[in-house]
Amino acid sequence: MEQNTLPVEVILSHPRQYLGSIRLDWTPQPGNYLDLEGQTYAVLERHHRYQLKSGRYRLQKIALYVQSATPPTERTFVSGIWVIGDASCRFNARSEILRCAVNPNGPCNCCCDYQKS
Repeated sequence: MEQNTLPVEVILSHPRQYLGSIRLDWTPQPGNYLDLEGQTYAVLERHHRYQLKSGRYRLQKIALYVQSATPPTERTFVSGIWVIGDASCRFNARSEILRCAVNPNGPCNCCCDYQKS
């Protein structure tokens, strides 16, 4: 097993389907996007699988539950994370998953509810 990579199982959430096993050199979080065999998926959940070895639990692999998605074209880098949409808007959720409650599908540039914060 390579030291700097994590074994990851990728599972489609709906309909439940096993997509494959890959190795990643980064830890995927919910809200991140993952490219697998030419398709882009949004990470919804991450589950850790542990194994007891020599009296200690060790991370054996990670299961990612994903859904098919297109990565957002509007993103803003705020406080070390990428948020969806224009973060200068008062209604922006400042989230990697949700743009805002007023116009969740976007785009921000032609939204009639845009208010500079």
